[in-house]
Parts: sequence; structure tokens; C-alpha cells
Amino acid sequence: MKERSINWAIGIVSVTVPMVVLLLFYIKPPDVKVGFDLRILPALNASLNFSTVVLLLTGFYFIKNKKIRSHRLCMITAFCFSALFLVFYVIYHALTEPTLYGGQGMIRNIYFFILITHIVLAAAILPLILITLVRGLQSKYDRHRKIARWTFPLWLYVAVTGVVVYLMLSPYY
Repeated sequence: MKERSINWAIGIVSVTVPMVVLLLFYIKPPDVKVGFDLRILPALNASLNFSTVVLLLTGFYFIKNKKIRSHRLCMITAFCFSALFLVFYVIYHALTEPTLYGGQGMIRNIYFFILITHIVLAAAILPLILITLVRGLQSKYDRHRKIARWTFPLWLYVAVTGVVVYLMLSPYY
């Protein structure tokens, strides 16, 4: 595939996904019965985020020790877990009412700071993850390394804060 086509695809995905997620907060969930309790999805998503954190750190360890195949496996798996997270996140928020945070005082401010930075960086990190992944898979290692220096810490922050947001919000589900 030509780089121009890949960049267009990354751009379309990077704009569409945040727009769909934003739209979820403005539409009323349909009254649909599914075959399981949707309340398990936030915990599943937190588990996927935690697993992504472990995989990112493990992948970082492997690349620092020049274990390329192990690094690649960790990063592809982290990407797959993040993609699964996104699918389950959209399903959950499309079918349920939003959960409101009930904390008061300073902890409320901390929660909203973490939540807002998490949301903004989650939208911003998507194209970086896709570009970094494509460059690695195409063996464009110099270009991969340059963007991975930005992608890794931001992706790690988003995954960690995803778990933190879940833990802070979990009493209110």
C-alpha cells in the first residue's frame, strides 16, 4: 500500500473514532436487551487498559534489550487490546446511560483533571499509535523510533489513566 493511502486511512480513522465517541454522549441509548449484564464492560475495559500498560512496559523492556520479535509481539498485542477496549467502550456507552462521578471536594477536581487529560490524549494518541505501528510493520525503523518516542509515553499515560478513571468511577456504576 502506498504511504499516501495509508496516511489517508489513518486520518479518516483518527477523525471518525473521536467523533463517534463524542456522539455517544449526545444520543439517548436505545432500550435494547442484550444477552449479558453490560455493567461488566467497564471492568473488562479497565482490565484491557491494565494489560495494555503491562504490554507497553514489557515491549519497552524488550526493545531496550534488542529483542525485536518480542517487542513487536508486545506492541501488536497492546494495539489489539486497545482496539478491543475501544469496541467495548463504544458498545457500553451506546447502550447505557452515562455514569456520573459522585465524589466531592478536592478528589472531584482530581478526578476531572485526570478524566479530561485522559480524553484529550486518547483522541490525540490514536493517529500516533497507528503511524508508529505502520512504520514498525513496514520496517521503517528510523521513522518508527522518532515517533515512538512520543507515542509510548502518551499511550502509557492514556492506558494508566483509563484504569485510574475506572477505579475512581467504579463505586458509582
